[in-house]
Amino acid sequence: MPIKKLADLAEVRMGYSFRSRLEPLLAGDVSVIQMKDIDDADLFHPEGLARIAMPELRERHFVMEGDLLFRSRGGSNSAALVAAPLGRTVLAAPMMLIRPYSPGIMPAYLQWFINLPATQSVLASQAAGTAVKMIGKAVLEELAVAVPPLAVQQKIVEIGRLAAAEARLAGMLLDRRKALTDKLLMQTAQGAGHRASTN
Repeated sequence: MPIKKLADLAEVRMGYSFRSRLEPLLAGDVSVIQMKDIDDADLFHPEGLARIAMPELRERHFVMEGDLLFRSRGGSNSAALVAAPLGRTVLAAPMMLIRPYSPGIMPAYLQWFINLPATQSVLASQAAGTAVKMIGKAVLEELAVAVPPLAVQQKIVEIGRLAAAEARLAGMLLDRRKALTDKLLMQTAQGAGHRASTN
């Protein structure tokens, strides 16, 4: 299986650096993706994006379908996939944008590979900083990526999605079981207390 540097498969660029704090504007012409728009399951939620007025922003700054949104700072250095067109939308720093350009790599597969625990360990070992760890652009570009045939990538992505869905369902089931158990135990405790008070 070929091993290639991420820089040979995708463009890596820094998110847009705003000079001042974002001032949301309902009538703004540009949407902004921030860290809070990606959940703990590495899913991107475009429905709550802040809007700002930046009519001078150039086309090259806009996020496209198939781009990966990489969290370069913090406890998780994972990536989220942009699965649909967003229009005039920009990614805010400190996140980085990964745009696959090689026909031999699927964006969804690249996301899966980056988010693997083994890959996350490699990235964490190269993070810089003391109080807040950060992955630099050069480190990300040097990341070694295993590139199987496209048909294999597709199968990996499909199995990965099924496994993730199963894990989410299992988590929901455990939460509901715990809630039911807590409710039954509370009823038992209240019943015991009532019986004790009447004796």
